[in-house]
Amino acid sequence: MARLSVSSITVGELAANCWFLTNEETKETLVFDPGDEADRIGVYTEKMGWTVKALILTHGHLDHMGAAEELKKQTGAPVYAMRAEEPLLRDAKKNLSAFIAHKVVTVKADRLLEDGEELEIAGVCLKAYLTPGHTPGGGSFYCQEAGCVFTGDTLFCGSVGRSDFPGGSMSALVQSVKEKLFLLPDETRVYPGHGQETTIRYEKQYNPFVR
Repeated sequence: MARLSVSSITVGELAANCWFLTNEETKETLVFDPGDEADRIGVYTEKMGWTVKALILTHGHLDHMGAAEELKKQTGAPVYAMRAEEPLLRDAKKNLSAFIAHKVVTVKADRLLEDGEELEIAGVCLKAYLTPGHTPGGGSFYCQEAGCVFTGDTLFCGSVGRSDFPGGSMSALVQSVKEKLFLLPDETRVYPGHGQETTIRYEKQYNPFVR
């Protein structure tokens, strides 16, 4: 069993969480949602002595993928995303870059994932869940060994993501949380796209949007 750790830094004007799931034995790390400040992310991983092996996007909004292409150039690490999110990744209006950054920002994923697909990267096993609602192809990534799930803007501490952006749906979002995320073990730690971490148990009991 690999010795895994989780850490994060907050990036960009919209204060998105960029998470790192690291195999401490090999010093290889998976970067979730590199939304901005590619150089800062690179300096952080270099300071920690890590090799970036994958860039994993929970969804395609600018504040979660804005640094992906630059980091891909810097590290050679492939980009992973859910297959259903590809149209949003490639469209500046849908991914909001045309409005937030006033420029075209797109990402080409190297690996497009299906709902329920299992993958192993750098000795870390993940299961990808399609959790639409905030975006049509939003995904959550569960690591059983580390006892955690990276939920992007699907599930927050005491809240859920917005559903008023293009392709959003509150009913789909609630369904994703109840039928996918709430089936994970209660003790699973939730690492969201913004704000503080939480647990599945806490959200089942106290989240007013999905109780």
